[in-house]
Amino acid sequence: MDNVQTTFQQYLRPTEFIDYNTPEVTAFVAACIEDEMDIHEKMICLYFKVRDDIWYDTHNIFFEPSFYKASNTLKREFGYCIPKAVLLAAVARKIGIPARLGYVDVTNHIASEKIIKRMGSNVFVFHSYTDLYMHGKWVKATPAFNRALCEKFNVDPLDFDGHNDSMFQQYDKAGHKYMEYIKDHGKFDDLPYNKMIKTLKKAYPHLYEEQIKPRDE
Repeated sequence: MDNVQTTFQQYLRPTEFIDYNTPEVTAFVAACIEDEMDIHEKMICLYFKVRDDIWYDTHNIFFEPSFYKASNTLKREFGYCIPKAVLLAAVARKIGIPARLGYVDVTNHIASEKIIKRMGSNVFVFHSYTDLYMHGKWVKATPAFNRALCEKFNVDPLDFDGHNDSMFQQYDKAGHKYMEYIKDHGKFDDLPYNKMIKTLKKAYPHLYEEQIKPRDE
């Protein structure tokens, strides 16, 4: 582990958004792990806790930086893929596992009419996952959709075993198209806030305009 800490120092430090030294993240981690667990078991436990205890919500997307801090996601107990991936990176770094953030554009072929109306498209830009360094390699983990939401849309919730990539399936249980990855934005040691905002503004200008209108309009 000492060699890992030296080699991957940039993926282990606290950052503006991956603020794992806060009381909120510390308490969240402590509530999940037990002393007798090894580091692999701790990470698996934390993955499922982030996936299922933080409700996936695309109806409340905000643009101010504080919305994306791991500690604030825990205070809200909801978030969409970007803050949930930041939170997973935070709890991973908290227990000494190197973590970085990946971003891709995806087409959601089974998105609800409500979500499509809200977003204006079934293409979700800058979808986020967490890249974890485990067992000598980088492994992708996607904690976005909680179990209850997956059951509603007839798809299996994404599990994570620490050895294999956990990414959205191409098809749902009925064999219909589910998720299609269409563009890779790269991987980062912290949330690339300015790049994210620029991408979201371009894809969903109506969401941004809603937030900058004066309150008396």
